[in-house]
Amino acid sequence: MIPFSPPRIDDKIVAEVAAALRSGWITTGPRTKRFEEMLTAYSGAANVLCVSSNSAGMELMLRWYGVGPGDEVIVPAYTYCATANVVVHCGATPVMVDVCEDFNIDVEAVRRALTPRTKVIMPVDLAGFPCDYDALNALVREPEVRRMFSASTEEQRTLGRILILEDAAHSLGARYRGKHIGSTADIVVFSFHAVKNLTTAEGGAICLNLPVPFDNAEVYKKLRTKSLHGQSKDALAKTQIGNWRYDVTEAGFKCNMPDVLAAIGLVELERYDAETLPRRKAIFDAYTAAFSQHDIFQIPTYETAEKASSYHVYPLRIKGITEQQRDKIMQCIFEQEVAVNVHFIPLPMLTAYREQGFRISDYPVTYDNYSREISLPVYFDLTDEQVRQVIRAVLNAV
Repeated sequence: MIPFSPPRIDDKIVAEVAAALRSGWITTGPRTKRFEEMLTAYSGAANVLCVSSNSAGMELMLRWYGVGPGDEVIVPAYTYCATANVVVHCGATPVMVDVCEDFNIDVEAVRRALTPRTKVIMPVDLAGFPCDYDALNALVREPEVRRMFSASTEEQRTLGRILILEDAAHSLGARYRGKHIGSTADIVVFSFHAVKNLTTAEGGAICLNLPVPFDNAEVYKKLRTKSLHGQSKDALAKTQIGNWRYDVTEAGFKCNMPDVLAAIGLVELERYDAETLPRRKAIFDAYTAAFSQHDIFQIPTYETAEKASSYHVYPLRIKGITEQQRDKIMQCIFEQEVAVNVHFIPLPMLTAYREQGFRISDYPVTYDNYSREISLPVYFDLTDEQVRQVIRAVLNAV
């Protein structure tokens, strides 16, 4: 059976994890700090804080910005549930908008959804293909949109506008106008979950790009404290002789990344551009070469003059079929020993949000994309022969 997306675990990773274990330092420490420094250099962000997951990072930033009951956060209807769940956790209201044919948030739909209660826009780089950040960043800076904004916390008053909080769970290594994703919005949050291009088993990272007068280094320190129960010193600082005394400055959270997981990330990031991205792009190109020969397939956009994907998910769509036919095609592919997936079941179709009154009929492009989409296997260790096997299975099933 060809699996869908197994992690790359080789001798280099095993050796680095073993070294972390033998060091006696397995919680947040020197490896996590080094991983943060490498991510800062790679992403182009001002500062990077590693956390336990993308979801934790997104919620931490919403809470830092003071998002709570009565506030609205705009999210795409086509995303994983985590994007909306963290809004609900804060007591705020997720406002869903439709997406474009490329799976990413429709900027004009965002404009129509703006109200004085809008505090944050959360675009999602679905499948690793960047959203239109020039348009989004310009939107929140328009004089009329800024005048509509109603600030209720010090952070909101300092920014003076809607925050762009980018859910970049899929897009580490993607590029927008020549820049790495990570420096494209006010805040960018990555995921290092087991199925991602770069994994730390579980984990995430917050990239800070806040404009002046914010001091991103100071915000980093506040977030680090907030991610450690509000404790004024982390474990590494407390190990210094006589430095045991600490304070708790707020009722914070527990979502730091430990060194034993950062060890995996250190190896993966070091070889990411040289090995991981080229292999994934080669698989994308092989699928495109095969399926573009048949009119029934709609090839995903993953490269334009301004954008380059991280090649995380290959979302193949089949023209002129129903959701039920798509499911039958997937079953036929499974029966040929190839695992495939769907990214994702849209938010309005999930019980938790359907019961709040959301209706998928209000998001026609989202449903059309979803109903015809099949995600194909893409991972470093997928061989050329296995790629050909995937192609044969899809063609036979269709």
